[in-house]
Amino acid sequence: MKILLLCNKPPYPASEGGPMAMNSIITGLLDAGHQVKVLAINSDKYHVSASDIPEEYKRQTGIELIKVDLSVRPMKALFNLFTKKSYHVERFISERFKNKLAQLLEKEHFDVVQLEMLYMTPYVETIRAHSKAMIVLRAHNVEHKIWERIAKETKFFLKRWYINHLAKTLKEYELNALETVDGIAAITRKDAAFFRKYCSKPIIDIPYGVYPEQFTPKYEIEGKPKFYHIGSMNWMPNEEGIRWFIDEILAKTVEKVPNFVYHLAGRNMPEWLTTLDNPHIEVVGEVPDAKEFVAKHDVAIVPLLSGSGIRIKIIESMAMGKTVITTRVGAEGILYDEDGNIIIAENKAKMVEAIRAIDENPQIAVKIGQAARKLVEETYDNRKIIARLLMFYEQIRPGSKISFL
Repeated sequence: MKILLLCNKPPYPASEGGPMAMNSIITGLLDAGHQVKVLAINSDKYHVSASDIPEEYKRQTGIELIKVDLSVRPMKALFNLFTKKSYHVERFISERFKNKLAQLLEKEHFDVVQLEMLYMTPYVETIRAHSKAMIVLRAHNVEHKIWERIAKETKFFLKRWYINHLAKTLKEYELNALETVDGIAAITRKDAAFFRKYCSKPIIDIPYGVYPEQFTPKYEIEGKPKFYHIGSMNWMPNEEGIRWFIDEILAKTVEKVPNFVYHLAGRNMPEWLTTLDNPHIEVVGEVPDAKEFVAKHDVAIVPLLSGSGIRIKIIESMAMGKTVITTRVGAEGILYDEDGNIIIAENKAKMVEAIRAIDENPQIAVKIGQAARKLVEETYDNRKIIARLLMFYEQIRPGSKISFL
């Protein structure tokens, strides 16, 4: 098959959640012997220089980056209040991108055009006008649910009111967009079940996949366990969760574990965090090698209060044999066994208790980390995931008699 991926940001380098999810599909399809072409939005917020992309990656994907201004403009955001349009989506509509896409579709034949995230669905009309390819929406999240949860946790009433407006218009757009594509590949079973309530199109869950052999597990814990978090901090739920941990949980944790230190790695650390003067918080910032950082630590704490989709960094930590302590929201989309291969801390007291128990008995983390690695090998191997995606492509092909549950 020949597959065109439209990406809302460059999939290379795969240094944060969205690009990592896109890149796992790209490499998986290439490894399975299919042709892949990538057309991606390149913005100031997530900018990649074409010269920094390896020549082999360019050759395999034919990747092209189209500059689009995604900056938030206060006046446009204000005027949007008087419309029913989603400001989130409107920012991704670009005549330049549309024209490039049309030229590409006129020039080349594709069997499938895969839209990476909801924000690429405004281009469905252009695809239909210039191609007979099947259109698949790769839904990384139920996008409006992220903003509904953020609004719920926002205390300042004017800000909460505005975020609720954004969530409402995004929801209306999202539910309507589902019917414009030929199939939907949700990233979790929960998201797939949600979409089925509102959409008649074929739907499957295709989670984030890894190649387990590329992650070397390290189960042994030398001395006291080292606790960590790794994730991009320009994703609002990450920043919200870390702030909640520091404000609500850190002091109680230190009472039980006086030598506790929380090591924070990731892109775009906010100023309030980098200037924080607290001996129990170490802000590492962006690291050159995420796997090396994780290997040097033992237990991931992922205190998420909002979000949707699947937490890629949790899957990768589990692949490296690490114990993950997270909320039920954080573990959404992962086929976990509570307290078997992950620890679910649904409230402050349980999170503190989980940290204390592991600090006193590191073998708890060793056992859970081993089970976490086994889960990844059995469920999140990218080869198995790509095989399911290819079967889905066959199912939605016009005239196909394949039934897929």
